[in-house]
Amino acid sequence: MHLIYFDETKFAESNPFFLIGGILVRDDRMSALENTLMQIQYNFFGTSVLSTETEFHGQHIFNGIGHFRKRKLEDRVKLFEDIGTFIVDNALPIRAVCIDVTAHRAKYTYPQPEYNLGLMLILERFCDYLESKDDIGIVFGDYEKDEITKSILDFSQFKHSGKTPMHFGRPLGRLKDTIYFTHSHHSRFLQVADIVMYMANRYGNGYQPEKWHDVQCKAVWEKIKASVDCKIQRWP
Repeated sequence: MHLIYFDETKFAESNPFFLIGGILVRDDRMSALENTLMQIQYNFFGTSVLSTETEFHGQHIFNGIGHFRKRKLEDRVKLFEDIGTFIVDNALPIRAVCIDVTAHRAKYTYPQPEYNLGLMLILERFCDYLESKDDIGIVFGDYEKDEITKSILDFSQFKHSGKTPMHFGRPLGRLKDTIYFTHSHHSRFLQVADIVMYMANRYGNGYQPEKWHDVQCKAVWEKIKASVDCKIQRWP
């Protein structure tokens, strides 16, 4: 079985893309991988306790806000590098969907809401991967109150109808039970998904950084893309 952790980056004037996706982890590797993440957390915070004060958020780490406000820039870059090394060393597959929101809304008279569309497409991509491994999976998402009920309802309807409502929609039978949501500070793997989606959104749409820390973080993302099974579907 695979445990699948996903997160999303919201559309805004400063960010014209909606990105949703994450990582897939084999259940028999969970303990060893969690121990590695615990060590990365301990090296940075001096504690292995999961809490809001020890939570990794890509945007917060990069911008030095929240509980990263007083941390040195070099330390924060090193944290990106450590997470990148964790992903590469363990060959964690990544699946994501990137929606160009402006183009999507311009193309369709009645455009499907980005979250609903993105969720549908990413669940398909997770199933594509599971199909290639002849395996099943359970999906975990970051707890966001305004999206939970709708997401679970959509997922249930997709499964009940036999496939997603896309023109070439596919069955979601390899995803079992429901989508589980929890606060990201309770799950190191959700935090990794957050960091991956942050880098994919920041560096995956043609942005060319100039400042040292930005260049270093982009290099982390480029190494991840070149080293693991990473696929990003673009829409439209």
